[in-house]
Amino acid sequence: MKNLKKSFSYPIIFMILITAFFTLVLSLLNYTTKDVVAQNAQTDEWKTLLYVFDIDYPEDDDKRIEELYEKHLEQLEVEDTTIYKAEKDGKELGYAFPVEGNGLWGTIQGYAAVDKNVSTLLGVDFVSHSETPGLGGRIDEMWFKDQFRDIDLEGQSENYLEYKPATDGNIDAITGATLTSKSVKNILNEDIEEFKSIMKGADLSGK
Repeated sequence: MKNLKKSFSYPIIFMILITAFFTLVLSLLNYTTKDVVAQNAQTDEWKTLLYVFDIDYPEDDDKRIEELYEKHLEQLEVEDTTIYKAEKDGKELGYAFPVEGNGLWGTIQGYAAVDKNVSTLLGVDFVSHSETPGLGGRIDEMWFKDQFRDIDLEGQSENYLEYKPATDGNIDAITGATLTSKSVKNILNEDIEEFKSIMKGADLSGK
């Protein structure tokens, strides 16, 4: 045994065995938790879609969240884009669509919702980003997201959102996170304009 430990091959064999062991452990953990991870991701998406339509949901009741999603939202495919139609109390609320673009450190992804006439922005939420915690990462804070409710999209083209104190400013930027704030504004303006174009030629009568 002493001779084996002194041999050139011992550390190599030892590292191979250790690596194989931890690889097996990680593989087992991934296999046993993948369904839970997938379900959590799905629940988070449902919560995001309910939020952008301002539909109240219980934060920690996954079953109730799923029930509310199935009751109020319907998934549609329009020009290769997945969108969501929402109804509440027999009234059509509007449509939610994905928004995505480059932030300061990576891709910012989320959803925006508009009314059925695409004339009012109902809400915005972000599902994934790599922005700096405490700075650009504050796009997750409620004060920032809530200001995107009920913004008029009529009589404008492309620049639907603008930061104060500009004359036509309708939202507040995040102090100390100029680049992230600018990215969010540009992403939303561009994707709202694109969604408007998509909906002009869309036929949802049979959906």
